[in-house]
Amino acid sequence: MMNFESRIGPNFGEYAPEYPSEGVPEWYRDAKLGFYVHWGLFSVPAWAVQTDDFIPTEDAYAWHKYAEWYGNTVRIQGSPTWKRHQEIYGPGTSYEDFADAWKAEAFDAEQFVGEIVGAGAKYIIPVTKHHDGFCLWNTQTTGFNSVARGPQRNLIGELHDATRSAGARFGLYFSGALDWHASDFPPIESDTDLFRYRRNDEAYSRYAAEQVGELVEQFSPDVLWNDIDWPDGGKGPEEFGVAAILRRYYDAVPDGVVNDRWGVPYRGFLTREYTHVDETQAQPWESTRGLGYSFGYNQAEGPEHSLSGTELVRYLVDVVSKNGNLLINIGPTAAGEIPELQLKAMREMGAWLKVNGAGIYGTRPWIRSQEPVGAPRRYTASAGAVHVHVMEPAGGTCELPEELTGRAAHWADGTAVEIETGADGVARAVVPEALRAQAVAMFTVAV
Repeated sequence: MMNFESRIGPNFGEYAPEYPSEGVPEWYRDAKLGFYVHWGLFSVPAWAVQTDDFIPTEDAYAWHKYAEWYGNTVRIQGSPTWKRHQEIYGPGTSYEDFADAWKAEAFDAEQFVGEIVGAGAKYIIPVTKHHDGFCLWNTQTTGFNSVARGPQRNLIGELHDATRSAGARFGLYFSGALDWHASDFPPIESDTDLFRYRRNDEAYSRYAAEQVGELVEQFSPDVLWNDIDWPDGGKGPEEFGVAAILRRYYDAVPDGVVNDRWGVPYRGFLTREYTHVDETQAQPWESTRGLGYSFGYNQAEGPEHSLSGTELVRYLVDVVSKNGNLLINIGPTAAGEIPELQLKAMREMGAWLKVNGAGIYGTRPWIRSQEPVGAPRRYTASAGAVHVHVMEPAGGTCELPEELTGRAAHWADGTAVEIETGADGVARAVVPEALRAQAVAMFTVAV
């Protein structure tokens, strides 16, 4: 996956705009776990190809695994999505026709958010407008929205109210540079096309800025998460430019935070999408991915494509140990329900966090995240303590690093850690039998 922080837009020279000075607030660094919600027109067909076979680079977009990209993939003639669409919906049905087919008839925002918060989320970021241009709030900029069409509901408003009531932070995802409804470019078929086939004119820049302005005014989002850059026509010193948008945002939400995908020399936290990060990062970052191969719901995904509860917990621990937050995604069905496959993993993570959350929330990286040899483990640190996460507790023991030997240690339930020293002189923590079936066993060492 590409990284976006290197994209910094046109060089305006002496006319370069002045960006805010705000960085990444402590609440965000403490939160550690957020949930993305990809829900939209793409949830109606709810399909993308699934294959582990090698796909040539030139065919990658025709075989796109993201169901939320259906509106693009279906326009690539001969693609698996195009073929399936012809068979099921007929050649006379366009992607935008789904705007009237989408009903969200089973969506209960309070219950929906309750599951997410129960899974341990400290912030929630729903999609307000994906690349297809369909808006999920009562925007005045276009009639292509969920209040005027389809569900005839302000879905972002409902999610906002439920999230605030549940005591979690509320963020918003917005597709800045891509809006297929407001453009007539050919389908994107390469990474080059991704940035070539986007509007950069002043009119569209104003349109996007007005939409973000509505979202900030109505919802005061704690996180403003932009995607795929911003139109170049809105990167200068104008009142509709990114710098001005961000200044107005921070005026409205002083402790807010943004990501790195604006295509300008300002960024908040870094984003890494479906990417493994090897070592602790100096700058706060966020790992994001779906539970499966897709962000939007894909009915073709089964357990073999999706993270289990154990895998999800281990993924969270790995990310947090390296100074990151995890933004894990769920993709509801068109009706507005979280699929059982996703719910199972979410609930298992929530149960684990209820016991072991002290080693996740509010922590910071230790002097290193892991060891090159021995039982796999990760480290996190908090005031006066180091948390050791035994990543494969079924192994029964875990080596103690020299820095932590001889210190008091206890498991998450408060019981003392039994230490044994082998013939090799290495001190090892003995994992209790009751914890060996856990996804991760965590003990805390006083320092």
